[in-house]
Amino acid sequence: MINRILNRLEEFLIASFMAVATLVTFAAVVMRYVTGSGIDWAQELTIYLFIWMAKFGAAYGVRTGIHIGVDFLVNWVNPMIRRAMVITAISLGAIFTGAIAFFGARWVIFIYGTGQVSPDMEMPMWIVYLAIPFGSGLMCYRFLQVLVGYLKNGELPVHSFGTDEASA
Repeated sequence: MINRILNRLEEFLIASFMAVATLVTFAAVVMRYVTGSGIDWAQELTIYLFIWMAKFGAAYGVRTGIHIGVDFLVNWVNPMIRRAMVITAISLGAIFTGAIAFFGARWVIFIYGTGQVSPDMEMPMWIVYLAIPFGSGLMCYRFLQVLVGYLKNGELPVHSFGTDEASA
């Protein structure tokens, strides 16, 4: 139940960030051609939205198995070594993203204390930097989900082309 809600929220956020970035960029271009001046903060907002989209998109990629991977060596070795390599790789992914989430949270707290704001929108920068602990934390959670699934049934998520769901 919780995972289904988290899955839908993740997908909704990714689509929303992409849609808003596209609409803001479109509006800025139209304004530039119609009035001769664009929207000053459009580029900044678009960059921030794409950062958030990329962080949540990476977690989505782990969950659905669409991340790029070089599996030549993994497929070449015997099944016992393959299992150890897969478990090691997933564990390292979880450790790395967990560390990024932890240090990202510390960075957000630091930036909050400085009172920094963005140049054009004058938005508190700690809000922008929240993408680091939220996105990396979600990605760590997704790595742990994949690890548990692999330990239980020996399967990794595999993206099925033409569908929205991964089989795992």
